Amino acid sequence: MTTLPDGYRTIEIGEDRQEEFQAVDRLAFAWPPDPDVDAEVPFTVPFDRAMAVEGPGGRLAAVHGSYPFTLPVPGGVVPCAGLTWVGVRPDERRRGLLTSMIATHVERSLARREPVSALFAAEQGIYGRFGYGCAADAVRLTLPRRAALRPVPGSDALTVELATADADLHEDLVDRLHVAAGAGRPGWVARTTPALRRRILVDPPQWRAGGEPMQLATVRGSGGGPRAFALLRRTSRWTEAGPEFPVDVLAAVALDAPATHRLWSFLLDLDLTSTVSTPKLALDDPLLSLLVDQRPGRPRLEDNLWVRLLDLPAALAGRRYLSPLDTVLEVTDALVPANAGRWRLRSHSPDDQGTWALAVERTDQDAQLRVDVRELGAAYLGGRSLAGLVTAGLVEERTPGAGARAAAAFGWPVAPLCSWTF
Repeated sequence: MTTLPDGYRTIEIGEDRQEEFQAVDRLAFAWPPDPDVDAEVPFTVPFDRAMAVEGPGGRLAAVHGSYPFTLPVPGGVVPCAGLTWVGVRPDERRRGLLTSMIATHVERSLARREPVSALFAAEQGIYGRFGYGCAADAVRLTLPRRAALRPVPGSDALTVELATADADLHEDLVDRLHVAAGAGRPGWVARTTPALRRRILVDPPQWRAGGEPMQLATVRGSGGGPRAFALLRRTSRWTEAGPEFPVDVLAAVALDAPATHRLWSFLLDLDLTSTVSTPKLALDDPLLSLLVDQRPGRPRLEDNLWVRLLDLPAALAGRRYLSPLDTVLEVTDALVPANAGRWRLRSHSPDDQGTWALAVERTDQDAQLRVDVRELGAAYLGGRSLAGLVTAGLVEERTPGAGARAAAAFGWPVAPLCSWTF
């Protein structure tokens, strides 16, 4: 564990210090305190995973926590520590507190047998130096009302109902659809605790920025079963030309193409509205294919999930690969020395899905690729090409063609995405 300055120590946080924990993050992110919001919004960090650095005199100087996730990866799932609530008081910066907290997080995650960690980065430049790689991208659009969609058979037979979102009434529906809609998509993390499942539907007035209470649109089939949902908010806005209400879609998932088409047909044609802003979408989200013209939506690319391999052989063996592979990697990892060195990746016979498992073993053979753990994290979910990282100069190819062969194996036909920020 990284040494802290004299007078500082790493501690676990119990319920008795929750308010202090939250106060550090508010100060770090300039969030105004609001007792009414705190009373309504559940505290989501499990207390056995809430940590802090305590400074001289007993004041908390920095905090972090993690969630017990199961991370979908290509062809499987692995235990994952979702790093969250990372904050350092502004008057405690430049003292190595963040470095110490990351080391604590890695140590505790490995002790829990979590071979992978993941996070959303408040700033892109922070976490690469700790071995996290950006493993998924997302796209957002702001579409004009009545943006045209290509037809999908069966869409017209589905119905849509709209209701004010209510955590007591809708938590189970939202969670079940979210999990089912993301089946098979790498990175699609489920909300694994009761507090997280409730949190998505909590909507204090202070968060609405003048908009209406959050609404739930549910698409149902002929038998009444739910097939899709969206959480949305409209904001009343009148101009000299008339109503121009923006619609913010906070979440949207669907089980199949007809449900996707019916949901977005409804969202794109609400009365009095002028624009519809999408939530984060995967790069292969069906909406992008259904739009007749994407250009008016001005697609915006953003980083999504960042991944860090903590136990390299367990992480790499925990996913499947699209093609057979027999290669040797020379891995660098400044934070976890056990990951560093040469590893042979050798595939077995294909499974019934036509994908391959890998054996990951230490070797003295010459390396074909030299790669930092950050780039392995970026490629881990199948959304970042190792061949592209070779071209960018971030992976060293020592055997011609090794990058392309590894990229073909590590790739995946479904783009990775985590649909919510944790």
